[in-house]
Amino acid sequence: MVQLLSLEVEAREEVGKRRNRRLRQSGKTPAVLYGHKKEVVNLAVATDLLQAALRHGSRFVRLTGAVTERAFIKEVQWNTWGDVALHVDFTRVSEHEHVQLSVPVVLRGEAPGVKDGGVVKQHLHKIEIETEPTSAPEQIVVGINELEFNGSIRIADVPVPEGVKFLIDPETLVVECSEQVEIDETVEEGSEAEPEVIGRKKEAEEEE
Repeated sequence: MVQLLSLEVEAREEVGKRRNRRLRQSGKTPAVLYGHKKEVVNLAVATDLLQAALRHGSRFVRLTGAVTERAFIKEVQWNTWGDVALHVDFTRVSEHEHVQLSVPVVLRGEAPGVKDGGVVKQHLHKIEIETEPTSAPEQIVVGINELEFNGSIRIADVPVPEGVKFLIDPETLVVECSEQVEIDETVEEGSEAEPEVIGRKKEAEEEE
């Protein structure tokens, strides 16, 4: 059985952007708990503990304090730089209940096709999966060490982590190594010249 990380939470009576801002300034992150057709509960959790849980990769947690629930970190709203959690959604789950979520797709390795003049182009950055909370991965890693020039990797080629189901067409393109498309500078120069001609025509009409 997976050891659950505990997060102590407190009830949050006041809501709204201004109150949430003050809450964050006090070292706490606003949160909400929902699911299982029970009431939605507004909560607050210590920001440092939440950040530690997220860095640890914990998605399945035990909430204590204002509520006592098994919960899954369903969604996190980050700041502009992606290093501070601004809001977190918890959803109630049982240990073996299946959940659906979106996780990032991360490339690992170096594609040999780059040496032949190719450029690695990642087409899929997130993937929807279904899994038990205790088996939920933080990311799906796609190895590109065997990606040759004009080669590609589709969902069907990606190893599926144990206990995980991909909710996407197996033929979906994940990444490819293809020739770099060069921009025709002549066309660009021509497109920039057109507004200048229009501008001169307008000035001539005003003078007349």
